[in-house]
Amino acid sequence: MTPLEELLSALSLKQVKDFHFEGKPIDLGFGRLYGGHVLAQSLAAATQTVSADRLVHSLHGYFLRIGSDKDPITYEVDPIRDGRSFSTRRVVAIQNGKAIFNMSCSFQIQEEGFDHQISMPYAPAPEDIKSDLEVSRDYVDKIPLALRDKFTCDRAIEMKSIGRINPFHPIKQQPEQFAWFKASGPVPDNQALHRCLLAYTSDFTLMGTGMRPHGVSFAQKNMQTASLDHAMWFHRDIDMNSFSLYAMDAPNACGARGFNRGNIFLRNGKLAASVTQEGLMRQWPDSSG
Repeated sequence: MTPLEELLSALSLKQVKDFHFEGKPIDLGFGRLYGGHVLAQSLAAATQTVSADRLVHSLHGYFLRIGSDKDPITYEVDPIRDGRSFSTRRVVAIQNGKAIFNMSCSFQIQEEGFDHQISMPYAPAPEDIKSDLEVSRDYVDKIPLALRDKFTCDRAIEMKSIGRINPFHPIKQQPEQFAWFKASGPVPDNQALHRCLLAYTSDFTLMGTGMRPHGVSFAQKNMQTASLDHAMWFHRDIDMNSFSLYAMDAPNACGARGFNRGNIFLRNGKLAASVTQEGLMRQWPDSSG
């Protein structure tokens, strides 16, 4: 089973009773459950409780505890409201008897209306950029032995970062970054599934934006990092079979927290989604020297 096939299987949740679902974790080598995983499965659980003519247009979630990448997760969905145009759901993800994530999300029928958007920023074409995986494999000898498998294994999502930094030796840069991404294999023609995959992907790289102006990264031993919350707005249909551009910036950092934003553009320049996230950026005294 490829990593993408494993992820697609994990997004097909088992319904254990009314509005209760069970999801499988995936070990990505982080030593804990990847935040985008529980985010995507929470959305998948909520999606299974609304009619097929309604797609998610927004979600707002809080990461409450570190999740295990070994134990199953239970998703309890509260069907708060079904109106003529919108459906609202609340989801609590529970692992080993404790809530690790909660989320509110809203679904809407397809409607026509006013249409405008910001312009897509310039970025080199994805065909002209090596994937993050290729770069890691090119410099595998420079990756600490304990982390080589994590940085060089196949992934469900192909990322191509522009101006990629060395996470083990970061330098100060502007608080912005860009990355192309798509699924690493074919995804069925199901827009609800594509939006779950987009939610999964949106947690990659985003929090690192706020670390760039400080010359630090998650890979440093004296850095404690974690996603605190996550919000998304889905503007237009996404196609995870084609490259999309993730344009990210971080307008603020204070109080051991970094605030990050992202706009996700289709290859044709259409704005597909917007993301915000606040993350913990706590630096401990460096005792290595």
